[in-house]
Amino acid sequence: MSITVAKYAGFCFGVKRAYETVLSLAEQNPEADICTVGELIHNADALSRLKERGVRVIDVQEIDTILGSKQKPVIFVIRAHGIEESIFRRLTEAAASDPDVRVVDCTCPYVKKIHALADDNTADGMTAAAVFGDRNHPEVRGIASHIRCPYILFSSLEELMAPEHIAFLQKYSDKKLILLAQTTQNSEEYKKCQKFIEKYCTNSFVFDTICKVTAERQKEMASLARSCDVVFVCGSENSANTRKLYEIGKQNCERTYLIRGAADIPPDIVQPSDRIGIAAGASTPGYIIKEVENTMSEQNNFAQLLDESFKTLNTGDTVTGTVTSVSVTEVQVDIGCKVTGILTLANVTDDPQAKLEDLFHVGDTVEAVAVRVSDLDGIATLSKKKVDAKNNWNQIVKACEEGTVLEGKVVEAVNGGVIISALSQKIFVPASQSGVPMGGDLSALVGTIQKFKILEIKEERRRAVGSIRAIIREERKAQKEAFWSSIEIGKHYQGTVKSLTTYGAFVDLGGVDGMVHNSELSWTRISNPKEVVSIGDVIDVYVKAFDAEKGRISLGYKTEESNPWTLFTAKYAVDDVASVTIVSMTPFGAFAQIIPGVDGLIHISQIADKKLAHPSDVLQKGQVVDAKIIDINEESHNVSLSIRALIEKEEETAEEAETATEEVAEETTEETAE
Repeated sequence: MSITVAKYAGFCFGVKRAYETVLSLAEQNPEADICTVGELIHNADALSRLKERGVRVIDVQEIDTILGSKQKPVIFVIRAHGIEESIFRRLTEAAASDPDVRVVDCTCPYVKKIHALADDNTADGMTAAAVFGDRNHPEVRGIASHIRCPYILFSSLEELMAPEHIAFLQKYSDKKLILLAQTTQNSEEYKKCQKFIEKYCTNSFVFDTICKVTAERQKEMASLARSCDVVFVCGSENSANTRKLYEIGKQNCERTYLIRGAADIPPDIVQPSDRIGIAAGASTPGYIIKEVENTMSEQNNFAQLLDESFKTLNTGDTVTGTVTSVSVTEVQVDIGCKVTGILTLANVTDDPQAKLEDLFHVGDTVEAVAVRVSDLDGIATLSKKKVDAKNNWNQIVKACEEGTVLEGKVVEAVNGGVIISALSQKIFVPASQSGVPMGGDLSALVGTIQKFKILEIKEERRRAVGSIRAIIREERKAQKEAFWSSIEIGKHYQGTVKSLTTYGAFVDLGGVDGMVHNSELSWTRISNPKEVVSIGDVIDVYVKAFDAEKGRISLGYKTEESNPWTLFTAKYAVDDVASVTIVSMTPFGAFAQIIPGVDGLIHISQIADKKLAHPSDVLQKGQVVDAKIIDINEESHNVSLSIRALIEKEEETAEEAETATEEVAEETTEETAE
């Protein structure tokens, strides 16, 4: 038989603090009437022990009676679950006005945080809220008292899917919806509820208020149950977190039992070969867990837990503890010894801008090394940096073995390479592995964040050699694979002109090069691609053809929008007059450029109003003249021009003007004669 006790079995931080506080109050105030408002914790045996010390449990209704008839000082204790806001206010007001009344607030810090979230986020009138928890649980009633807007309560996804709850979500779908959870609820069920709510409310704000220790306890419960044949969950049926543990255990191990203590263990249910798991709710005292383990095995491995508070600690020991408080200057850690562990910023990080409040939270688990132990002061100075340095180096070694990609900041350029800071370690990257071309400026990398791989480990000196180039190479390979998997004829890319040759331009498409031939760069004939593009230009190109096996891509650059013929036909039509430039002459006529890329023919018969032996009798190469477009052949892209048509038009105009003048003169003579 093997026995495994869950790491998080028993009192959580909040319950432990409340229980020990009340025990201390009972010891230091024997004359006072100590009252817990509701059961301090959900465990009958623990409550019985408190009762033996004079601590009594009262209902809310008894408060006024006690205040009105008290014969001795009264101490009201607020349990770890917290209470309704109105009751708390009533008690604090009584304590403020009566010196014989005292209020000791033992509300768990995690529960206090939920109260603050409700106060800060639900008082503006434009909000709705949803609370995941047991509506009859005192913690949930306390949370609800801090909500200042419409809200719903539900304890499962199934309950959330009820028609009235769906109607609520639909009604407030356009509002800001705040989602909170009872600290001891099932984190996986909470995630399912979050996804369901997001279907209706796009403006939902989810707060992760399930206690981290509770979440770890539940996660551990599932793992423990899967690896055991029999599981005992110690605790009270009234404890919400205990019931959750039992439900999780039952889901993963059929032989899971909820017991209050050793006396409840069913007889003859365990076989000698069984693997036994023992877990406990947050309200279960350690001695009950011990009794259960001792009953299951004569090997009293659990005795170590009972004596934890008495074990010694030596300088150099590595310890694991739970954060109990965080201030600006120090973090206090419960390390299970008679001394309290202390962490200062200098023993946590080398970053002077870091803040302990950002790095640690109450309930966090911390591993550290004891660097100084003082039994007299009851303090052990701890160093988390030493543990981190060891763990981080182990991560570096593991990254080298597994080829893991790491990320760090380049902090310095040195002779032959650069230094990267990652995982609190300094990694040397040779110049040949930096990704900077030979002879390039390595200092340009300083201050940048780079991904890299570990190439070599020198264990004896704790030195590591890394490579940025390896990542660049892998990224380029990935880019190429992604490119070739998606390429297709006609697809457009934004590319960068990488180099020029006499026959075309090579364009970088993102790790893969394609070539634009001179004939695809321009609609007009060019002798060199630099007439159109320059190195570094970003141009829009499209795929004309490709061969994936050979890695060749033929690209196009010129488009129909830039086609000179398209530009010409958009601007000119038959009978239009254009200013053209004579570009060449033949015995039968002269060719003239209308716009770049489009020439027209002026036939020799259309050059002048007289017979010519050769076009050069009238025209010269480079001469700019006006010509009329007399024909456009769309199919052959030919244009016919005429200068003579303009000459004849001028002559007709002149004759018409002369005729008109003569007619006016005759009319004037006749009028004079009359």
